[in-house]
Amino acid sequence: MFDFRPHLGINQRGHLTMGGADLVELAEKFGTPLYVYDEQRIRERYREFRDAFASYGDVLICYACKANTSLAVLSILRDEGAGADIVSEGELYLALKAGIPAEKIIFTGNNKTDRELERAVEAGVIINLDSLHELERLIEIVEARKAEARVSFRVNPEVSPETHPHLATGLRESKFGIHEEAVLRAYERALACSYLDVAGIHMHIGSQITSTEPYVEATRRLFDIMGRLRRELGLELEFADLGGGVGIRYSAEQPYITPAQLAGALLPLIEEKLAEHSLPKPRLLLEPGRYIVGDAGVLLARVYTVKTTPYRKFAGCDAGFNLLLRPAMYGSHHEVVVANKAALPAEEEVTIAGNLCESGDLLAKHRRLPRIEKGDVLAILDAGAYGFVMSSQYNSRPRCAEVLVNRGMAELIRYAEDFKDLLEKQLVPERLR
Repeated sequence: MFDFRPHLGINQRGHLTMGGADLVELAEKFGTPLYVYDEQRIRERYREFRDAFASYGDVLICYACKANTSLAVLSILRDEGAGADIVSEGELYLALKAGIPAEKIIFTGNNKTDRELERAVEAGVIINLDSLHELERLIEIVEARKAEARVSFRVNPEVSPETHPHLATGLRESKFGIHEEAVLRAYERALACSYLDVAGIHMHIGSQITSTEPYVEATRRLFDIMGRLRRELGLELEFADLGGGVGIRYSAEQPYITPAQLAGALLPLIEEKLAEHSLPKPRLLLEPGRYIVGDAGVLLARVYTVKTTPYRKFAGCDAGFNLLLRPAMYGSHHEVVVANKAALPAEEEVTIAGNLCESGDLLAKHRRLPRIEKGDVLAILDAGAYGFVMSSQYNSRPRCAEVLVNRGMAELIRYAEDFKDLLEKQLVPERLR
């Protein structure tokens, strides 16, 4: 387990540690449930991507904010020089709040509202257009305001990323992107608008991808389209955005690819395509999210109920899919460690049950763990991406705190909600009081 999670360890007390911090002590200090992130691991994972593609030259790593929008996380990545891939006005607000420069932000959300397009124009970020209809709406906005905007288009490469269906975004039938037969019309229309600076092209084929082959095929198609744009429209683009989606290892058995392997597969192909189509070398954008923050986070939960039925043994904890939705939504696997018994051998098979009134609220099924008792602290691993960011107050349960660990020191980066937060923004009509 620790071979590919070097930031985790076991201390002399037999407790699980992350980034040098005792996770059991953090559970005692800050309470459970609790999200904990390792700052140095986030920095390391970002640098893996940066360094893997450094030989290309002009590369910008735009962190996919949707994976984890914590201001502390965004600030770490700003310090590292990252840009941001955003999908909503809220993410635009947070990225700018964290100090990420507007020129390093690309707004890639689909079905953007008029207000989101207006805010993007005002902020001066790159607007990545998802449809011809969205293009026409943007043209109306910039012409009415007499304001300029830098744009690119998201192309649907019609490539299967070989991942969970809910994570595939580059399929022929996907709601995302513009299909090749309409791409030239989109660029031609944008070039006709004097307020639009047509700067780039974009693709994103999915998430949690564990093979280089889908990227190779999609990148080949993307650069072939760039060749057509040059031949037929005389358009030479400033940047090519290859998207993100590189998966992480949620278990020792799971296949995976490294940024170095991805770069090794893509950079020679890109050089070949640039020569084939006589294209100038564009800036390369990449949008990793999960890879950077996924294994840098754990969710700590305390066991309160131990229940044995004729069919299985349940360990009931104080966290549910209101805090970690992935197992219920995707059937996702997260390794579980009994943090206060990390050095002990597995003795029994246990299913980890959440505290929500839903039969699907099972965080982990049939896991071999040390003997479970009331008060044990469970560490649900690899919860740094699509964890807190997908949380809710379902069953009227306030959301938990978040803590950042840096070289053994721990700092609170989000207060735990209380019951007053359940009432925030609510109004009761006077007649019902």
